[in-house]
Amino acid sequence: MLVENQRARKISYPSSLKAVLSIEKAIESRNWLRTWSKIARDATPLYELAGLAAKLNIASVAVKDESARSVLGSFKALGAPVALVRLVLRLWPEHNLDPRGLFEGRYREMLTHFTVISATDGNHGKGLAAAAQTLGCHCVIVLHANVSKEREQAIAAFGAKIVRIAGNYDESVEEAARLASTHGWHVVSDTSYEGYEDIPRDVMQGYGTIAAEVVDQSRSRPEQSAFTHVFLQGGVGGLAAGLASYLWEFHGDRRPRFVVVEPRQADCLYQSALEGRAARATGSVDSVMAGLACGETSPLAWRFLESCVDHFMTIADDDAVAAMRTLASGSEADIPIVAGESGAAGLAGLTVLLRDKQFSKQAGLDESSRVLLINTEGATAPQTYGELVGETAEAVLARQSAWQPKVAV
Repeated sequence: MLVENQRARKISYPSSLKAVLSIEKAIESRNWLRTWSKIARDATPLYELAGLAAKLNIASVAVKDESARSVLGSFKALGAPVALVRLVLRLWPEHNLDPRGLFEGRYREMLTHFTVISATDGNHGKGLAAAAQTLGCHCVIVLHANVSKEREQAIAAFGAKIVRIAGNYDESVEEAARLASTHGWHVVSDTSYEGYEDIPRDVMQGYGTIAAEVVDQSRSRPEQSAFTHVFLQGGVGGLAAGLASYLWEFHGDRRPRFVVVEPRQADCLYQSALEGRAARATGSVDSVMAGLACGETSPLAWRFLESCVDHFMTIADDDAVAAMRTLASGSEADIPIVAGESGAAGLAGLTVLLRDKQFSKQAGLDESSRVLLINTEGATAPQTYGELVGETAEAVLARQSAWQPKVAV
């Protein structure tokens, strides 16, 4: 399913939005994160997949590989840690804390009685738990019924206390808020709600690091983007807002076309486009794309997406699995890539659109299109990855390490 967003405009980045998310703050967050031992100091790879582009009959396909961002295995390593540090800075302004010092664990004794909590589908909770462990505070993570035991164990490995509920993601968000209120803990969530926007804003600002690196690596200029289309994963909308806002501010009215992709049964952003407001999903929400299985749009994220995302679309779980296998396979021209269920969603969306001439035309896709995809995660659930792809992540990475591009004679 594809819907064109009639509210999207190619205009200069509004000052009202810049006051919330800006390139300046994204760069500041990027510089802080470089001091954290769990983050790679260098930019993650931006791979050109010439073979895939030729197969799809478009000019180029580039994949920004966030699986290499950190030991956490996903882009979420950029959001929760920045939000946690900014929260601590706001709570103790009189201490003149050094953000880099927080990431270096220099204030652990001061934070020993401080507790943060969040609901998660997996990756956000792991990012928050890892950051809390570094800073020296306590972390509680609320998991809903559809989060796998494998993901639970990965979060617990960073010292978080796990609370399980029987409901879905949105109910886990409510439970986290209830527990925080009862115990005096602080919620560090990636989704906003009434009266709660500062921390989700900080999470989204952390994601700007990805866009900053893409601009550098692709040698984009304000007057000309290296890409005609950028496919972004949905979820509650935080990632899409964080990246789209940066690229919109950088390129202004010459920004690329943005397409947001989400699971068919977790279509909250698609429904938001139809209704013209932050809306809820109409399906069961449960999806193999665990990181995108969100039932309610973040109102703060929607404030950005409603004006710049040109198309919203939904895909089936099978589309994501097929895309995972495509990226894992590689070719003589394309390096193999480990992409998790949510990480492959952008390629799945692109492939679905290109299979349908009407959808392709509506999205402005043709043989001259230059497409950017974001692989938001690696094999964050290794057992699930192996079952879906038919090959372990380790085997794919071994082929990646040994891969050499075919050289024309």
